[in-house]
Amino acid sequence: MQGLFQRFFSLYRPLVNKLNELLGEYDLSYSLWQVIYYLKNNGPSALVDIANYYNIEKPSVTKRVNSLEDKLMVRAISSKDKREKIIKLTEMGEELYKVCRKRITELEDDVMKDIAENEQIIIFETLCRMKANITNEEK
Repeated sequence: MQGLFQRFFSLYRPLVNKLNELLGEYDLSYSLWQVIYYLKNNGPSALVDIANYYNIEKPSVTKRVNSLEDKLMVRAISSKDKREKIIKLTEMGEELYKVCRKRITELEDDVMKDIAENEQIIIFETLCRMKANITNEEK
């Protein structure tokens, strides 16, 4: 379907701007939120795992993690491999996750208002399949 990517990208930037505005109230950005979100859903993790998940360079993750460490949201924990940095959410990070998750859910609900639940499910499942197609993952 021609024009699909253009529509997607026309939605992406305004959504990230809204998220940055919302998260800015908590001295966060969407890029910092991605690390918090990953850790909350995957537990203590190596920086390389986060980088691979978001398909970004490890130095970008390192910069984000350093910022979150400065804000006392994450901390490094000991690892068997001293070359690998493992991080986890702090108690403060866990609390911030809860507050922000609630606010982001409200934003998601607002963005999806007037869209029937069955259509929302189709969108959700379609986006997952599109990602799998792009990354050649099993569906």
